[in-house]
Amino acid sequence: MSDLEGMGFIASPHTSAGRIPTQRGYRFFVDTLLTVQPMQRPEIERIKHEFKSPDPQELISSAAGMLSELTQFAGLVMIPKRKSIAFKHLEFLPLSDKRILVIIVTTDGNVQNRIVVTEKPYSAAELVQATNFFNQNYAGFTFEQAQKKLHEELKEMQSDMTRLMSAALDASEKVLGEDKDNVVISGERNLLQVDDLSTNVTSLRKLFEIFERRTSLMQLLDNSQHAEGIQIFIGGESGYLPLDECSMVTAPYEANGQVIGTLGVIGPTRMAYERVIPIVDITSKLLSSALSNN
Repeated sequence: MSDLEGMGFIASPHTSAGRIPTQRGYRFFVDTLLTVQPMQRPEIERIKHEFKSPDPQELISSAAGMLSELTQFAGLVMIPKRKSIAFKHLEFLPLSDKRILVIIVTTDGNVQNRIVVTEKPYSAAELVQATNFFNQNYAGFTFEQAQKKLHEELKEMQSDMTRLMSAALDASEKVLGEDKDNVVISGERNLLQVDDLSTNVTSLRKLFEIFERRTSLMQLLDNSQHAEGIQIFIGGESGYLPLDECSMVTAPYEANGQVIGTLGVIGPTRMAYERVIPIVDITSKLLSSALSNN
């Protein structure tokens, strides 16, 4: 025991406590000693049964729920970022002197209305001219392409027209970016029942702050998307989860052969990795199959 403690594999949290594995100890165990337990056929069939919906959003929500239910920890799935959507049509309609309704139609059939407040009033004739100008010059362009083209042509365009086009693109950015960088989380409250976490109010508060903000989770899931297969982040070694008491097991998922997101489980560092790993692995494969078949 003293040798293991000297090598940093175990430690005593305080003088009267017994020795427990350190982050380094868990990493050594996972990398060299772990024997994964295959999932039982009934559990696999149960996950398959949940992936019957034709709606991709429902499939993603089901995946997060199954990860949580099967592990009794928190399950999470990163929602795929939307592909760049192109403008099909845009129309400016007057509401009042400086308030304009912008109707944005994209090539995927999405129609959104946004109100733009301008610095100066525009007449109905000017708005018709602006509508025709935009559709002639930007139809078929993605938001990024339209923004770049507008920036390049700023000096050549009339200043009033430039401001109106910029306002339209700002409104479009809000429409096209509404569901970016999001993650579905299920079963956060399961972690309240974990002994290693429930007795530490400070750790629980930090963990639920991470769930609330989601920024760190998105960064970690996004990085995991570019890795192959299962990734295991123990304690704070990822740099995104600042809690030594928590670990995260992730796997990428795909649609039609292309990786589009990541899913995973957050639980205590002292989790049954041999059971959680195959659950995450099988769920990612079955979600990929369901999304590809839609």
